[in-house]
Formats: sequence, structure tokens, C-alpha cells
Amino acid sequence: MPETASTTRAPAALLPSLAPLLHEWLPRQRWFAGKGRAVNGFALDAATELLPLDGPGPGLLHLLIRVEQPGLPAGTPADCYQLLLGVRTTVPPRLAPTLIGRARRGPLAGRAVYEGLRDPRLAGLLYERLRTPGTLGPLRFARTAPLPPALAPRMLDAEQSNSSLVFGDSYILKIFRRVSSGANPDLELPLALAGAGCARVPAPVAWFESGSATLGVLQPYLRDSRDGWRLALDALADGREFTEEAHALGRATAEVHTALATALPTEPLHRAQTELLAEAMAARLDAAVQAVPALLPYKKGLREVFADYGRHAPAEADGAARLAQRVHGDLHLGQTLRGSDGAWSVIDFEGEPAKSLTERRLPQPPVRDVAGMLRSFDYAARTHRPWNDGWAARCRAAYCAGYAEASGLDPREDPALLRAYETDKAVYEVVYEARHRPDWLPVPMAAIHRLAAGS
Repeated sequence: MPETASTTRAPAALLPSLAPLLHEWLPRQRWFAGKGRAVNGFALDAATELLPLDGPGPGLLHLLIRVEQPGLPAGTPADCYQLLLGVRTTVPPRLAPTLIGRARRGPLAGRAVYEGLRDPRLAGLLYERLRTPGTLGPLRFARTAPLPPALAPRMLDAEQSNSSLVFGDSYILKIFRRVSSGANPDLELPLALAGAGCARVPAPVAWFESGSATLGVLQPYLRDSRDGWRLALDALADGREFTEEAHALGRATAEVHTALATALPTEPLHRAQTELLAEAMAARLDAAVQAVPALLPYKKGLREVFADYGRHAPAEADGAARLAQRVHGDLHLGQTLRGSDGAWSVIDFEGEPAKSLTERRLPQPPVRDVAGMLRSFDYAARTHRPWNDGWAARCRAAYCAGYAEASGLDPREDPALLRAYETDKAVYEVVYEARHRPDWLPVPMAAIHRLAAGS
């Protein structure tokens, strides 16, 4: 990303003008990753006036700003966040809930600053920028096809790590809040899939960037679709099976994996590479046991799962290596949509937000995505009282069968590989639930009990 690139008239004075407001506002945002740590200061990477701040109407200020916080490992860069701030003399009542504060000094002194994406006029301006390829200061706008003019915007409230705007029920713009240098997989992979002719993923129609960092992606909005998590919960509540849907979802996942392997390079995973992956899983387990002592009684059995994975890897001379490729990276029922015609789509290729961009772009065994979906069926079943473990088992089997039909590879035929990745996912879930949703901790712990016992 550019260093202190700016199209504002007073960039040096801008940050001191905003800093007192951002100190209070930023840590309260759902997408702010540094919760629980103090904010020591800010550094400006880029500032761009998408709409002049001194004009007769509202101004729109685009910022890339680094947040300085203590406790980061040596050499780790401060998190960079993308902000789109509205600036007005007076905020009208309908926008009052979006107010961040009123600047007391600097070039914005006396002006009201607010969340610009909540202002339809400013959100509409962002869409108009996407309609017109080109640059504005450090920002670059690109598109693959013409876009219709003047689509009414509305902001979605469901997402946590990003923000999304829907335009006229035709397109959805995902705006990445925490940004890093490098192509975001949520643009890179859907573009590759579109090039490979895969219809399971909405193809990007426009995006914007700064330097090498992806800032936002516009895709078709599948307004007649429902997400897989809600559909699964509805089936459980109605006492219905979900195996037909799970089977079709397995086929869709396999189609996505096949297209990614066609469009992007793959790598063989021989014994040496597999052993390194197994060691990394064991190291994550050790850290998880320190964070959640409830895992301690299962540590020996779980380590054996990872060791078994390493032992079953083919030697390089065997010529039959497992393959690693680009994958979704965070696949679960909530990352899928089923249309009114019954067809499944896969969305949100960003990967696990807690991981670095470099980690999220690494080739992985496709079974990582399969394991994530199998854990998601278990999560859905555990929301039902009494727990419907048979429902989950039947969904898991149907999903794997659908995957095998479309890919020719049944994940269940490499049980050591599948068990290792499902175990690694369950360990991650235990730490997450212990920190954020303690009431949900029994869900992954039930899987830990099963997996540590070798079943």
C-alpha cells in the first residue's frame, strides 16, 4: 500500500484532527480486530477525498489508517483499516446514529464526522466510481462489464469482519475493513473461477484497490437465495432430513475445487511436506491446551491423530502424492447459498480473518474445506434439542458422497487425512468458543471427545 499517499489538501493536519474521534469509535466496531488492547496511536497510509470536504454538500473521505497497539510480535506490522468517513456541517436526524463525533481542530474543525457508508448519497457515489474505471489519487477502480446507473444502496448488518452494501438488489459490494498488501482471495479466486467457467461462484464485476491491496469487490447479489446454515436449521426444526441438499452441496464443493485446480497451480504433498503440516497441527494443539485447559485430557489422543496423518503420507518415490491447491479456506454452511432453483453457490473466499493474507493464500489439501463443512453439519445438529447426532452423520455421509461423484475422490477413502483436518478445525473451534461464546463450547468439545477416541 502507498505510504502517506493523499489527495487531501492538508494531510499532515488531518490525522490529528480525526485521532480523538477514532480513539473512541474504532474499538467499538464489530470489524475491529484489536479489541482488548489499547490504541496507542495512528499512522496515515493514504487519504483521498472521494467527494470534496469543502463543497456545498457532504464530503466523503477515504482513509487507509494503521492502528498502533501494544503486544504485537516483533516485526509484525500494525493493522491497517479502511475507513469511509462522511463530513458535514450538520448531520441530519436520519444519520444521527452514524455520528462519530465533531472535530475540534485541524482542517475538519467544527465539522461533523460520521460513517459514510450509512449515507445513501455517499454510498451511491462509491458505486458510481466503480462504474467508471480509472484512478483517483492512490485508488484504482476496475470492472469487467458495464454497470447500470443510479442503483439505490442499502447497508447490510449481518457481517462482522467486513461491511457490505447492496445496490438495487442487483449487486453486492464487500468492503474489506482490515486490509493487507496483496490480492485478497475474495477477488483473486472468484476471478480465477470465472475464467475457468465455474458457475458456482458469483463472478466479480468490479473492484477497487490501492497499491497491491484489494479494498472492495462488487458481485451479483443472489437475492432469491438463502444461506445453507438457515436452511439446515429450518430442516432440523421441521424434523426433515437434509441429505439431498448435503449431497448437492458436496457436488458443488467438488466442482469449485476442480475448477480451482484447473485455473491455478497445484503442489504435491509428499511425506516431508505432510509431516510439516502435521507438526504445525500439533503445535496449534499445544497452544490451544494452554488457552483452554479442558483440552488437556484429550491431548494425547489428538496428537496421535496428527501423527497418524504424518505417518500415512506417501514418500516422494511413490509418485502418488496428495495434492495441495488453492481452496476456500473457511468453508461452512453460512458460506453457501441455495437458489430458488435448488442450485448451490459458494461465497466469501476471504479465508479465516484471523490468519495473515500470506497464510490464506497458501495451497492446502482440498480436504480442509471438506472438514470445515463436516464440522458445520455437526454445529447445526447441536443447535437442536435433543441433539440430533444421526441427522449430522447422515448429512456428512451424503456430502462426502456428492463430493466423490463430482470429483472422483471420496474424502472418506483417506481417513487419516480427513480426521487430521477435522481435528485441527475442532481444536480451533474450542479456542474460539472459549474466548467468544462459552455457551457453545460443548459443541466442539463433543467432536474432540469423538476424534481423540479415534472415531
